[in-house]
Amino acid sequence: MVNWGKDAMALIRTFIAVELPEELKKELAELEAQLKKSSPPMVKWVDPNSIHVTLKFLGEVPEESIDELMLAMEESISGIAPFKLEVCELGAFPDLNYAQVVWVGVKGELSQISQLQKKIESNTEHLDFPRETRAFTVHLTLGRVRNEASMNEREMLGKVLADVIFTSLHGIDVSAISLMKSQLTSAGAIYICLGRAKLKT
Repeated sequence: MVNWGKDAMALIRTFIAVELPEELKKELAELEAQLKKSSPPMVKWVDPNSIHVTLKFLGEVPEESIDELMLAMEESISGIAPFKLEVCELGAFPDLNYAQVVWVGVKGELSQISQLQKKIESNTEHLDFPRETRAFTVHLTLGRVRNEASMNEREMLGKVLADVIFTSLHGIDVSAISLMKSQLTSAGAIYICLGRAKLKT
C-alpha cells in the first residue's frame, strides 16, 4: 500500500497514457492550424506534441510510489497483446451545439483498450486511487473552450467542426503504456515520461 502521509517525499502530478507517434502529432498540428483560421478565438489549443490517450489520471503522488505504479502497470498489461487504433472525425463534448472540449475520435480495436483501461483502474485502486466514475471514452483532446465564451461562439465552433473532414494516414500502434509526469508551467503543461510498460506478443 502506498503511503500518502504528510511525511511523503515530493509529490509528482502523474497519469497513465498511450503516447502518439510523431507522424500523427504532425497531422494533428496541421489540423489545429486549419481550425484556428476559422474558429472563434476563445479556444485554448493543446500543444500537438503533448496530445495522448489518457487511460488513468492519478493526480499528485509521492515520488517513492513510482515503482509501485510501474508494477501495477505491468500487471495491467498481462495477457494483452499489442493492438492498433485508428484516428477519425472531429467532435466536441458535450456536443456540437455547446462545444466545451474539442476532440478527435478514435476507432479500431476499442475492446482491447477498454480492457486495458479497466485493468489499470483495478490495479491502481489497490494503491488507493479511486475509480473513475465517468465512462471511458477514447479520444484525443485538441482544445478546450474558455469559460467566458458566449453561446454564439460555442455554436460557431460547433459549425466549424461539423464542416471539417479529417482523415488520418497514421494510426496508433499500441505497444506500450506510459507513466507520465505533468509539470505545470505558465506556458502550459510539460509532459515527461517516467517509465513504460511494454505489451508482449
